[in-house]
Amino acid sequence: MIRLFILIAAIGAIAIGAMQLNAQANTAGWQTYDEAEFLMAQEKGKTIVVDIYADWCPTCRAQAPILDELRQERANGDVLFVKVNFDEEKAFLRAHRVPRQSTVLVFDGTTEIARSIAETNRARLRSVVLGAL
Repeated sequence: MIRLFILIAAIGAIAIGAMQLNAQANTAGWQTYDEAEFLMAQEKGKTIVVDIYADWCPTCRAQAPILDELRQERANGDVLFVKVNFDEEKAFLRAHRVPRQSTVLVFDGTTEIARSIAETNRARLRSVVLGAL
């Protein structure tokens, strides 16, 4: 019985580690949210795409490849892509009235110009983000 418990615990630890590595890989090329840098980009009038995610969120995992594709298409520097951790950045969530993870916001400077919540359909999510760019 103890061996079974140890085996189950080890499998769980491996799965959690794999999820964390996957989450880190998905953020490649994205800027991690930093309040000062975000406000500076807004003041400069930059276009900013914000992905509000949680590591444990299956909807966020479904959105990640679509958003990564969009980021790669716009990698020329005219658009800033920012990841906001839903579990850690509560002040950002309050300031922008974000009730849940898997929300994508697009800003033109300080003005929010698009919002998508829990959209996993590739065409619709691309349309919302690209329509705002």
